[in-house]
Amino acid sequence: MTGHDTKKVTLGVVFILVIALLIGLAVAQYAGAFRSGVPVTLKVDRVGTQLNERADVKIRGLIVGTVDRISTDGDGATITMSMNPDLIDQIPDNVTARLLPKTLFGEKYVSLVPPDRPGAIKLAAYDTIREDRSVAGIEVERVLDDLLPLLQAVQPQDLATTLGALSQGLAGRGEQLGQTLERLNTLTAGLQPAIPDLQEDITQLADFSENLSNSAPDLLDALDDLTVTSRTVVEESQNLRDLYRSVTGASDDLRAFLDANKDNLIGLAHASRPTLETLARYAPEFPCFFQQASRLIPYLDQVFGKGTDEPGVHITLEIVASNGKYIPNQDEPAYSDDRGPRCYPIIMPGPQYPPDGPFRDGSVPPPPPAGQPIGPPGKFGVEDYGTFDGTYSWDLIPGFEWSPNSHAGAKPAAYDMGITNSPGEQQQVAELVAARTGTTPAAVPGWGSVLVGPLYRGTEVRIA
Repeated sequence: MTGHDTKKVTLGVVFILVIALLIGLAVAQYAGAFRSGVPVTLKVDRVGTQLNERADVKIRGLIVGTVDRISTDGDGATITMSMNPDLIDQIPDNVTARLLPKTLFGEKYVSLVPPDRPGAIKLAAYDTIREDRSVAGIEVERVLDDLLPLLQAVQPQDLATTLGALSQGLAGRGEQLGQTLERLNTLTAGLQPAIPDLQEDITQLADFSENLSNSAPDLLDALDDLTVTSRTVVEESQNLRDLYRSVTGASDDLRAFLDANKDNLIGLAHASRPTLETLARYAPEFPCFFQQASRLIPYLDQVFGKGTDEPGVHITLEIVASNGKYIPNQDEPAYSDDRGPRCYPIIMPGPQYPPDGPFRDGSVPPPPPAGQPIGPPGKFGVEDYGTFDGTYSWDLIPGFEWSPNSHAGAKPAAYDMGITNSPGEQQQVAELVAARTGTTPAAVPGWGSVLVGPLYRGTEVRIA
């Protein structure tokens, strides 16, 4: 090897050494070997897997230091940071810190959060910075912690495809998207006043759900019972169909019966009306009648000799004064008594007449014997002979005072034309119209009672 070749080799080795030295200096510079940082520690609950040594320490986006070492003692983590000595005197000592990622997929860094009211004392060597435990800081940390597993589960190529499709779909539609967001904002602003009512409704829904939950066993029992009922209905469906057919047949028979006997039923109702009205009028005395009838049983037993060795009727026969001979046009039998319901007391021996006078049978009764009670109850010491509900029978005949001829001149009862537009009323109206017009009742049309009937109802008609 010549001297010239040796010189070239030496220069090459020197060049390589210089390049290696420059690379080493660059690495040392990056590692902070030539920097004299201010040591500061940070206490956190946990670090995670994305915070590494030599990570940046920033405040409002400005790098003010790096992470030197991360250690843990089981209860938490201690992060030792090297702060820039030229910038540390601008950081207050009451600053807090958050561990945030640079990007969704990037590593974490330490973000220093200045307080709302910075202290006068600045951060110094060996100070300890507290982790940001404010609500906002906790929420940000929680969101990032929940987002990390999702991002780790998503395949990058699938995410890239989705983002590409989303980008193509939104391309050129920025204005429409902005209008949609504005409308959404308007809608949200309109819903905001109703949020308290919505919260109240949700609270009431929770109460309702709780009540429903408490009632669930009873509801399930009811449904179980309903299942049994439904099963029974299904099993008896054929019998139910037979029952429906029977009811249908009975309904048809009843309808045919009513169609064939409607006039008879109307006539029966009309004929029964006076009887029912009489029963309704005297209904108040029915309880009294049956009660006094039951009280007469011991007397009847005594009359028929019950419990004695002389069975048969036991009576005391007395001869009373004669009522006199029959007088024509005076003693004709009649029943014009209209006193209404009564409840006379049982008096032993019984009086000749009721307390409010003899019955009006058309005869002129003789004067009552001495001791005959006449008048209202208070007049002769009888407690009550009114209706069974306690009213005086005397009050049921306004202005009535007993005398032998008190029934004379009584007003005859009006004749009832029957049910409105019934066959009976139609026949009566036809006879009245025929007598007036000089025709026969058969010639009067059937609708004549509709036109003329209201004129005759409630009036007195005399036919000469």
